[in-house]
Amino acid sequence: MASEKENAVRKDATTPRGAALVFGGSRGIGAAAVQRLAADGYAVAFTYVSRPDSAQALVAQIVQAGGRAHAIAADSADAQAIRSAVALAVERFGALQVVVVNAGIYKAGSIDAVPLADLDQMLAVNVRGVFLAVQASVSHVLDGGRIITIGSNVALRTGQAGSSVYQLTKTAVAGLVKGAALDLAPRGITVNNIQPGPVETDLTADWTEALAQRSPLKRVGKPQEIGALVSYLAREESGYMTGASLTIDGGLTL
Repeated sequence: MASEKENAVRKDATTPRGAALVFGGSRGIGAAAVQRLAADGYAVAFTYVSRPDSAQALVAQIVQAGGRAHAIAADSADAQAIRSAVALAVERFGALQVVVVNAGIYKAGSIDAVPLADLDQMLAVNVRGVFLAVQASVSHVLDGGRIITIGSNVALRTGQAGSSVYQLTKTAVAGLVKGAALDLAPRGITVNNIQPGPVETDLTADWTEALAQRSPLKRVGKPQEIGALVSYLAREESGYMTGASLTIDGGLTL
């Protein structure tokens, strides 16, 4: 018997909506975005940097349900790899209607003890990588298209011990989105940023209960809830929104 997820893909996959490219799409929030966009009828290419088995399993799941997907190995900190990923996605599925930039890393550390290697890596992936993905994609995005970044609600907080560098990078993404939105407005391309709070993924499995207790709703988010917001921002109905950072964190930053 088909799962609800497979039925959702079958429901809309027969209605082509163009091509989508998700950077960092094999697990967690990225995988949820890939699944939702495929269910909405997009042909979805996505990048991954590790666990090729997970990436191919996601492709197989979508294809089995009647959707279209393609996995591309690419390091988000590598400019040439990003450009090649965009070229491969366009070659496979055509010009892009939607781009989602989800790739990111987190390394905790007090400001007086953060190794420079950690600083450089987080800046390379979380800031430079986002810039590279947007810049490499823009010329292949159709007029009226959508660019969506995945930031973090830490950009809104007054501070969080042990997360100074991560907070720096996610605040930078929110700023980049505002400028990019103005740059691309003449083409009707919207650029928006999603700022999730704690979300239940393999990376947060050990902290789920502690994170849930900090939330007014006493739970963490689900990747599918972020995927649903990606789906909305990809739609025509969201066309009057650009340069925005949308927080989805169960009220954690209230």
